[in-house]
Amino acid sequence: MLWLQSQNGEPVLQQLQLDIVGFLAILGEGSVLANAQVSTLSRWIFLPRLIPAPQALMRPTRPTVLEPVAGHITGIYSGNHKDSINHIGNIVCDANNLPAHSVRVVRIKRTGVSPVKSRTIAPLTGVLFLGFFLSCVLLGLSIWREDGMSLVATCLLSCLSSLIGYGNKWELELPKRVSKKGMVPPGDVVIRYPKGSFLIVRCPEEVARELYFAPENIQYLLQHGPAYRLLSLVGTIMLMGGVICLANAQIEAQIAWAASYMLLGSSYWIVAALPAKLHWDYSCYTVTNESLSDSNMSAKGYPSASQTFTQALWKAIVVSKQIGWVRLSNACPDTCAWSKWLEQAQEQARTVHLAESKTEEKVTTWEIPDWNAQQALIALLNEQAADDTASIKNAEEVVVHSTEDV
Repeated sequence: MLWLQSQNGEPVLQQLQLDIVGFLAILGEGSVLANAQVSTLSRWIFLPRLIPAPQALMRPTRPTVLEPVAGHITGIYSGNHKDSINHIGNIVCDANNLPAHSVRVVRIKRTGVSPVKSRTIAPLTGVLFLGFFLSCVLLGLSIWREDGMSLVATCLLSCLSSLIGYGNKWELELPKRVSKKGMVPPGDVVIRYPKGSFLIVRCPEEVARELYFAPENIQYLLQHGPAYRLLSLVGTIMLMGGVICLANAQIEAQIAWAASYMLLGSSYWIVAALPAKLHWDYSCYTVTNESLSDSNMSAKGYPSASQTFTQALWKAIVVSKQIGWVRLSNACPDTCAWSKWLEQAQEQARTVHLAESKTEEKVTTWEIPDWNAQQALIALLNEQAADDTASIKNAEEVVVHSTEDV
């Protein structure tokens, strides 16, 4: 390593510059933002610690809603419809990774009064305490090496996380039904995902309102907008000052800082790659999986696979026994053939009865009638095509006769 030696062969480690280490402190925005909302929901957000890319949490404006998931959700009986799925509703069932043209059935009940919150013991908690541990190590190293610049950088960048935590701390409030009077329809819903898969959720109306239809309410601890922007400005100055001090620290301290941020960046990236449900505590809801007679009982959630979208739609109708939600969510074309097919499917679905469970566990199983939905649709489409051809031919003959008369 000739670049570490002087002309007389003596090592010159003290001349090695690691000014680039300051850039490590601001890299990794994507991994930090992946779980930014659930991490700022945790009470550990006030813990002074090192975090990669703190500027990612110093935004001009804070989010007012949780990030929704693509899909169509329709109330089977209520008639409600949305073109997106609430974040918490998707977390509870975790069905957006269903295979294409598959169907899953679940029952959800609310069994507790505690709110939905971040998990106390979770991978995110681990990386928070890792940042705190590294901050303590760097603080001790700075004092031991009598490195004032590293000491100031440690204090600024560690306290910056507490400042950011105060500005972004929030509480989740799911909407509640205010009026308890009167009869309300069942809250069962059908969720159609972009890949043509279906999730049928059987639940009370209160649960459907909380998880799927009413907006999720975010209550920030610091609600004053200008105060938050001023706090972000102070945080930006602290970040700049910390990076400048870090660039002027001793080489030994810079090496320790570089190793710390590399470890933290890797940890945040790993946590961001984990399923989002690992970071949320939704124990107030009890999710029970149900199945269809052809479900794969060895797969998670007992999904029922189908070859085509028509077959998957037919299975969803088997469980719901209604077709109004199909038209409301635009799940099929608005043609005469499809309308007749829907009526036939509903008539067949009403003959469904619960089958015996195929496992030792008592799993509610829906028997699929012996009806070829795909062939029935093809026959109706051929019939409609023949009628359309005949209508066009008659119209052409009328035009020809009218021309001859002229």
